[in-house]
Amino acid sequence: MPETTPQSMTIGIPRAMSYYNYFPFWYGFFEDLGIKVVISDKTTKQTMSQGAALVVSETCLPIKVYVGHILNLLDKGVDKIFVPSIQSIDHKIYNCSKIRGLPDLIRNVVKKDFTIIEATLDKSEKNQGLYQFLKESVKPFGITDEKRIRTASKAGWKVMNNFKIMLNSGIPFEKALANAKKGQVVILNNQKSYPISVAVLAHSYNLFDDRISMKIFEKLEKLDVKAYTAEQLSIEQLSEGISALDSKLYWANEYEMTGGAGHYLQDNNIDGIITINAFGCGPDSIMVERISRAARKFNKPVLNLSVDEQTGEAGFITRIEAFTDMLFRKKRANIINKINIEDKSSSEKVSENIEITKK
Repeated sequence: MPETTPQSMTIGIPRAMSYYNYFPFWYGFFEDLGIKVVISDKTTKQTMSQGAALVVSETCLPIKVYVGHILNLLDKGVDKIFVPSIQSIDHKIYNCSKIRGLPDLIRNVVKKDFTIIEATLDKSEKNQGLYQFLKESVKPFGITDEKRIRTASKAGWKVMNNFKIMLNSGIPFEKALANAKKGQVVILNNQKSYPISVAVLAHSYNLFDDRISMKIFEKLEKLDVKAYTAEQLSIEQLSEGISALDSKLYWANEYEMTGGAGHYLQDNNIDGIITINAFGCGPDSIMVERISRAARKFNKPVLNLSVDEQTGEAGFITRIEAFTDMLFRKKRANIINKINIEDKSSSEKVSENIEITKK
């Protein structure tokens, strides 16, 4: 692709919502077609406040952030912005209404002149599958050759698969994405052992946005705690996790929460579960409640963190520190009890041997 791409062949992608699930594919797909991809800057307090100013207060934080990223792209001079309507990812597996209606939301709250590329993906309906979705995505650029579009989709899947391999191995999101965009797969062999391990469960747009998650992975690393995510599990493990909680898949992002929780609650190497959910999110509240009930059954501690634009970092850190401190104390107590039981067992065996000798 030429170093300078005309404005007419440039697409903006907000660094929010479905970006954290599908951007590697979109990047490989659009770039292969000669369309330059411009992403918005990382989320800041200003991003949140600007987005929140345009929507009603009851709107969940991820949507407020999304609106803020649209404004950021417009400030960059991008006049075509990709705002897909991802209705369902499989037959009768739906997204929440706010995600499904994103194009309508943006059209009504952002009163600026720009083109919304609003391709629809709905696998519960006929003629709204992936390739129809891709054709709609590039139609504004005058690209209609189906063979060319299919070839570009292969380039997208290559970037996506490389990204997934690295994310699955525990590589941080940004590093995995940077390597995948270069066509590289880099796997790091981390031999460091951690005294405590936790599973951090959230939708990708909450988990990997450093402003929303308050850089939770860095904080846990400083506390000498190993963090695992649902992205490190296979689709089979996530499906089994949902079944383990006596649940059925309905929400598109339920793998990330219910599926991950069902798996890690049964994993004896995981000492506790941390969930991050957006305040006021209906599907999240149902999933978190289900996880909390299951955790009591498995006798595993859970910390539920609810975030909105007013959430302060100090309180966030305090709750994480208190939770991990409790996990350390619980683990020490279990080790001491185990040692005492083993010592008692050894003493009883010695006593038995003495009695036998006397006889």
